[in-house]
Amino acid sequence: MTTIAVVTAGLSQPSSTRLLADKLAAAVSSALPEVEIEVIELRDLAIDVTKNMLAGFPSPALRAAIDTVTAADGLIAVTPVFTASYSGLFKSFFDVLDQKALDGKPVLIGATGGTERHSLVLDFALRPLFAYLRAEPVATAVYAASSDWASPGDLDTRASRAGREFASRLSSSEGAVEAPDSGFVPFEQLLRAGE
Repeated sequence: MTTIAVVTAGLSQPSSTRLLADKLAAAVSSALPEVEIEVIELRDLAIDVTKNMLAGFPSPALRAAIDTVTAADGLIAVTPVFTASYSGLFKSFFDVLDQKALDGKPVLIGATGGTERHSLVLDFALRPLFAYLRAEPVATAVYAASSDWASPGDLDTRASRAGREFASRLSSSEGAVEAPDSGFVPFEQLLRAGE
């Protein structure tokens, strides 16, 4: 059974961010048989995340969320856009994760905002964040502006494509075998060895 953690940082209830997260999860479910999806609403953990940043210890609820994300085979991460970037709550949650928690983990990223002008947040904020965390975002990311919800045909098409890519990545990583050591030594390591 493939497990997917869905992290959504919408603040209202219901939120367009949660709606997009659900749409992406449904697209993955239709492309990948036998998948178990667990949704984490960060709005319910906002105080816990803040306390963890101040004290360094997660509450039981935050620990459960962190364990869910860490143990999952893949991650769907969706944030609203605030001031041309991801929300502070979204970033704070990923700040409290161990830096190696997402190593090699496939990620499907999404974002919501008022206008199409903010769609570059996917490539200029979210991709760098997950690259730093050494996760592996799929090629297609999905941005949903307010206008996309009025006639969601194009949004559905983009979500479906992203879901198929993510499902394919998950399927291929399940059977992946670690490559044998080639003996390659990076140039930087050779330089350090000579110091």
